[in-house]
Amino acid sequence: AARELFGADCDTEIVGSQVIAYCHNAYPDTDVVRLHVECDRWWDVDGDGAPVAIGPAGRTELTGRCWKEVRSAWVSHRRQ
Repeated sequence: AARELFGADCDTEIVGSQVIAYCHNAYPDTDVVRLHVECDRWWDVDGDGAPVAIGPAGRTELTGRCWKEVRSAWVSHRRQ
């Protein structure tokens, strides 16, 4: 099977309680990306960012944060 050519390439960086994801869509279809942040402390609220559409050759920066430490962060993708 041929590899599907879809999905922006996203690099996620965690610095303390801040998360930044840099995404670039090198493909012809629009990708709707969304940043998800899971906080380390049980009382700290996890966050799902707003969806952002990235067209062909487009770039975007997504940001999120926790009050304290970040456990994990990832970017989800869907077709528009």
